Amino acid sequence: MTQHKKVFVSGCYDLLHSGHVEFFRQAAEYGDLYVGIGSDDTYLGYKHRPTVYPEQERLFMVRSIRYVKEAYINAGSGVMDFVPTLDIVRPDVFVVNEDGASDEKARVCRERGIEYVVLKRTPQEGLKARSSTDLKAATCQLPTRLDIAGTWIDQPYVSCYGAGWALTISVEPTFEIRERCGLSTSTRNIIKSIWPMKLPEMNPDTLARLVFCFENNPEREDGFVSGAQDAIGICVPGLCRHYYNGHFWPERIERCDDETTLAWLESHLCMIPLEPRLPGCSVVENKDITAEKVRALTTAAADCWTAIMQHDLAAFAAAYRASFDAQVAMFPGMLEPRVMEDGEWKIASGMAESISAAIAQWAAVPGVLACKMPGAGGGGYLALVVDETARFCCAHHEAIALSIRRRH
Repeated sequence: MTQHKKVFVSGCYDLLHSGHVEFFRQAAEYGDLYVGIGSDDTYLGYKHRPTVYPEQERLFMVRSIRYVKEAYINAGSGVMDFVPTLDIVRPDVFVVNEDGASDEKARVCRERGIEYVVLKRTPQEGLKARSSTDLKAATCQLPTRLDIAGTWIDQPYVSCYGAGWALTISVEPTFEIRERCGLSTSTRNIIKSIWPMKLPEMNPDTLARLVFCFENNPEREDGFVSGAQDAIGICVPGLCRHYYNGHFWPERIERCDDETTLAWLESHLCMIPLEPRLPGCSVVENKDITAEKVRALTTAAADCWTAIMQHDLAAFAAAYRASFDAQVAMFPGMLEPRVMEDGEWKIASGMAESISAAIAQWAAVPGVLACKMPGAGGGGYLALVVDETARFCCAHHEAIALSIRRRH
């Protein structure tokens, strides 16, 4: 072995485990090992969730491994964030495991005269194979929900003006599910207090009703009844619609588990993170609910379901926009949240301006066909209908692709 050679590897190494250490050991057989580590910002932009350990802590841990000569925080961004570090270290050999190999990495090495080595992922003898994905699977896997159309109809003070459907999808937790961002984290936290890791194996409709009753127990001090669409949207897999007619619980629950339809939805939906809804703010102050406005909401929800069933993208985007317009017409606080100041509810001007600017910005981006705020609005995310999710997320790294939970 020629020990004077420089060897380079790169990764995030967030949940550091024995598989990483064994990879370092194998790479170090080619020479003195230098490690590039993804920054916190790069990880957040690429994975859409924060690291478990901040970059300086990860740097300390990697540097402490005896196979490592030196380590650095990569200054670049995205999947090729290591290139600036590569040009500083100027290694003779660049080592990747087979999961991390790519033509782009091979090209970068070829251009710089660096030997490109791909290793098979093998555990140290006698140890179990480890991966960060496996470790994350042992953490909370509770889904969340995204409302598609008809939001607010699950409240009797809305459906008393006219019955109609709410449409939701149950979403896998493949990204950081932030609090106060329109993804029903209050209901999800209620579920987490009972089942911390994952939903129990039982009839999803019954499970949703149990969660709804537990969340809205008679001892609830605020007197507020959470809409049933949150519990149903989380607990019922696939695409779901639920019909409300003046009551808290829907008269009917129907769901679509058709794989072609769910894959079609995934190929046209994504989200953009915004600032969370302000603590203590209200989106229901200044509400204006009329039969005409509720009819616009229920018509849009019905049209949305039909468009999805027919895989009609233009009609889906139009109904999606119409549903959000109807929501905002009844609840202008979704775009202009109010905060209590001097005993009065006043528009949170900075937040309202930020929301309006974000909607205007993303509505004008090529490939965006419609956008809305999930849940009660007031901040959190923009949920977009786009021409092609994969292409859009590639062009806009802040965009989050969604994975709809399937029936198991």
